[in-house]
Amino acid sequence: MSDEATKQKIGQKHPTPTPGNGDRVFYETLYNQRPDSEMAQEWCVAYGVLSDEDAAKLHKKILKRKAAAKSVGSGSSSPAPKSEKKKSSSKKKAKKVMDDVEFDAGMGAGGDEGIGIGAL
Repeated sequence: MSDEATKQKIGQKHPTPTPGNGDRVFYETLYNQRPDSEMAQEWCVAYGVLSDEDAAKLHKKILKRKAAAKSVGSGSSSPAPKSEKKKSSSKKKAKKVMDDVEFDAGMGAGGDEGIGIGAL
């Protein structure tokens, strides 16, 4: 294994960005201001910017949260069937778009038109 692979912390998926990296500054600041921020927790663990101890604690917390979300969201995720009314309204929208396409705003440039010619 390479040295870089052995330096990774628990839950780290990406290389650790430099301290001046904009994303790192944003997420570390967010984590310091709101330690309960799920978004900041996940980013900081995935990029290995926390200490080994903090990363291990948060990684367990993230795994529990994801497992709970997976078990809650295990129902059918397919959308409900659309009604016939929706289909007829989409035809009206298509017609309206066609009307917009037929409209000419007069913004076309002719062959003899150009910048500065009108001033002569």
